[in-house]
Amino acid sequence: MKEGLLNQIDSIEEFFNRSSRCLTEADSNFAPKDGMMTVAQQVAHSAQCIEWFTNALTNPQGFDLDFEGHWKEVKACTSLEEARKWFSKAIVAAKTTVSAMTEAEIMSPLPQGPVMGGAPKIVVIGAMSEHTAHHRGALTVYSRLLGHVPKMPYME
Repeated sequence: MKEGLLNQIDSIEEFFNRSSRCLTEADSNFAPKDGMMTVAQQVAHSAQCIEWFTNALTNPQGFDLDFEGHWKEVKACTSLEEARKWFSKAIVAAKTTVSAMTEAEIMSPLPQGPVMGGAPKIVVIGAMSEHTAHHRGALTVYSRLLGHVPKMPYME
């Protein structure tokens, strides 16, 4: 089971990077419209959410609901290169956390609360994958608006 979860985290990283690789540092501050996240912020938010999901696996309180604080951190990100480093670091932390958990811990319930309260912790990895897919999809739209052609995420 654990090996499957680690493979899923590897796939999250591979699919995200493959479909957004066409974006460059020069694209960092592009947003389709005022008030929307920039390219760098989309990647930073994806990284932050991987951390958010990962932290919920070991935090006795579950998910950190300080969304205003989370947004301030993402909003400050103006470099795609820095956001990509953050994303890579978040992936490593997710794999490290899952690797350190026993199967019983992975199947134990999340704390009660408004986000997946009481669900087995294993569902966090699927949610991480789903959320990241949402943002890589947005980034492919951004890419096309910039005149880039993103790769299909599932094959080289």
